[in-house]
Amino acid sequence: MGVDGGGSRCRARLRDGEGRLLASVHGGAANVHVDFDGAVATIRKCVENALDQAGLDRSSRGRLRLGLGLAGASSRMVAEQVEAALEGWMEVKVVNDAVTACLGAHAGQDGGLIIAGTGSAGVARVAGVDTIIGGRGFMLGDDGSGARIGHSAWRRALRAHDGLEPATDFTRKLMAQYDDDPVAVIRWAQRARPSDYGAYAPATFAAASAGDPVALDTVHEAATALSDLALAVRALGADRLSMVGGVADAVRPYLVPEVADALSTPMMDALEGAILLVDGPAPYRPRPRDAGP
Repeated sequence: MGVDGGGSRCRARLRDGEGRLLASVHGGAANVHVDFDGAVATIRKCVENALDQAGLDRSSRGRLRLGLGLAGASSRMVAEQVEAALEGWMEVKVVNDAVTACLGAHAGQDGGLIIAGTGSAGVARVAGVDTIIGGRGFMLGDDGSGARIGHSAWRRALRAHDGLEPATDFTRKLMAQYDDDPVAVIRWAQRARPSDYGAYAPATFAAASAGDPVALDTVHEAATALSDLALAVRALGADRLSMVGGVADAVRPYLVPEVADALSTPMMDALEGAILLVDGPAPYRPRPRDAGP
């Protein structure tokens, strides 16, 4: 079973040794850095739902390998904490979600990947060794991510409300959601998680497409950050480069040409990468077209 746990959702996919799909399920957010206990609970629910969907009881765990690519699994210590929390499987292996996404994008071979989702990161897999760039979390990193785009949009909206820069249709529409009350916005922000900010990325891209200057500035800032990640990944020797994530398609037209022209279509998704992470003695090697639902 492969699990992909991100800042917005968690997905699980179960295949048998011949590659036949047995189950595919999804659940809520599973970022172990933002909320470890909540993420583990979501992961448990997803894997149990996958077993149920496949018609397998809990005793089947001892015959199953579980590979997880998780947002926030930025160190071996965190990975071991997750592995310890998931007992009873034949094998549990946890890595950062950028690693499994890269494995999937290049069908287990070397290559580079840019994650442009709720968070952001780059990963280069060269000679079988994974090097992660960025992905330092919402407070200190995730430049170019959906969460950072939403965060930047709200900062600009508040500045415009205060007369520190010109207001636009986009900033006015944001403030109107809270009746032009900056205190209400601040109260929301005190509780907001990265996924809450990321929910505003689609509106920012839509406004940018319509020519709104604030939205355009925000999107160009994100595209520059993602382009920098991509160039750093390529500099490590990752020749084949892909980009995945919730904002990947929307941001691509704004990337520098050198990066946009270098991007290749991912061969498989992060769930297949998570499966490849723990394939057994007779490994399942999916064909590029066999990406699963």
